[in-house]
Amino acid sequence: MVSHGRDKKETKSPQQRRNGKKNKKDKNNSNDENAADATNMKDMELPDDFSIFGGGSSVASSAAFDDGGSSFNGDEEYDDNEENGNGIVGGDDEADRAENRAVRLADALSLASTLTSEKRSAKREGGYRILFKAITQYATGPSGQEVLESHWGSVYEACLSSIQGRGNAKPSEQYAACRVLEACSVVLGEDRDDVVEILNGPLKKIVNATGRASLVRCAALRCLAMVHFICGTDCLEEGEDCGSVMGLCENVGKEKYRGEAVGPLLRATALDCWSLLSTTFHDGHVAAGDSLDDESDLGRGLQLLPLLASCLDSSEAGLRRSAGECVSLIHECRLNLGLDGEEADNTTERRFRRGSWDGSEWEVLMDEVKQRIAELSVESSHHMSKQAKKQQRATFRDFMNTIVDDETPEEVVNWRGGKLTLRSWKEIIRLNFVRHCLQGGFQIQLMYNETLHGVFGATFHASGTSLSQLEKRLYMSKTSEAAKAADKAMTKQRRTRTNVKNHFLTADGDDI
Repeated sequence: MVSHGRDKKETKSPQQRRNGKKNKKDKNNSNDENAADATNMKDMELPDDFSIFGGGSSVASSAAFDDGGSSFNGDEEYDDNEENGNGIVGGDDEADRAENRAVRLADALSLASTLTSEKRSAKREGGYRILFKAITQYATGPSGQEVLESHWGSVYEACLSSIQGRGNAKPSEQYAACRVLEACSVVLGEDRDDVVEILNGPLKKIVNATGRASLVRCAALRCLAMVHFICGTDCLEEGEDCGSVMGLCENVGKEKYRGEAVGPLLRATALDCWSLLSTTFHDGHVAAGDSLDDESDLGRGLQLLPLLASCLDSSEAGLRRSAGECVSLIHECRLNLGLDGEEADNTTERRFRRGSWDGSEWEVLMDEVKQRIAELSVESSHHMSKQAKKQQRATFRDFMNTIVDDETPEEVVNWRGGKLTLRSWKEIIRLNFVRHCLQGGFQIQLMYNETLHGVFGATFHASGTSLSQLEKRLYMSKTSEAAKAADKAMTKQRRTRTNVKNHFLTADGDDI
């Protein structure tokens, strides 16, 4: 019987069968690796120096969100003379400049409604960077606040969707979304419990998620602290108020949290957030109490002192700085207890009144802390770079002046048209936190944001005229005459200091 072709069964050689099994196995392994990569994409770590202005995503090529050339090229400050996407240049009149900023802000915020439908994480990240620049640099005054209010629903929905990891959100996208929410809280202003209630739960979940990238958890914690600091009031329920966030910071600042080791960057951020929120309480809530027996009246800062002392022995410079700043704040609150305005300016009175550590159970621990801070202020080890040692010595000298010598700190803030002098650690901590939040928009927000005026107790006004690009190069650049004169003066001072150090080398002590 003749067999037709369709009835024949195709047979493979032994070599072909072995190759087929091998190819099938390789294909299965490849699929498993791709699935694992997609699962772990959210949990990969970001570099510690990752910034809202930097990052590794191709933001510059995000043409879908490059509306009118709005992109982040660095920590640049807002310029009224810069041309916007509609070809409008900031005019000489203040009203024209305010209108120009409002137009730019509205154009950028219109992108928020499209972020939830965008499938690519890099594109969404690029959109958040544009939102961050618009909110920090263009949302100024009551008009900017009104524009942000009108788009607030779409902004926070998009940001919450990203920080919760929907749509395969990468860590860089989650970080950018947290920074946008943090900047929004500064612009929205005080007495906004509705904003706190919306963001409190999701942000706490991000901080508690030990599998998330450390930098994302840091950004979420900073956002949570800023939301409570600016928008929160005393009307929030217990467990949802500022005190609960301080408790979270105290737990995250420890070496282990939820059974996992905590990185030094997250610990330092937790201490910074604790310091910020403690500035909203009375000094007694932070540093009151002399004995461990009565914990009901014991300040939260005193309970934190053992942890801060251990952080000062850490090998991470950032954690040491945050701990030193926190101790300086607690010591300042301790000195202020029982002192009126006139006595607070007297160093002798500050040292020996009720605010002193003498006779308390914390005296020995504070003596050890003072000794450690004094060592760090003159440390000259070989494992640190020259620049890092210089920065650490300068930072811890300020801490030592407060903790050891009971002197008040001083920091000067310069802006276009004047300057402001801060003389307490409470104000300096607030300043540093707000400056980190706003970055390139810090100057213009400082001049127009009424909430910041209340935080720092001052009103800031811009100078009467706005300098052109040419005038800025002539008067404010590094090649200006003023900069050259300052450079010559510093060179002369360095030469004089060197000659004084080498004075003993001259014959018979002759003057140089």
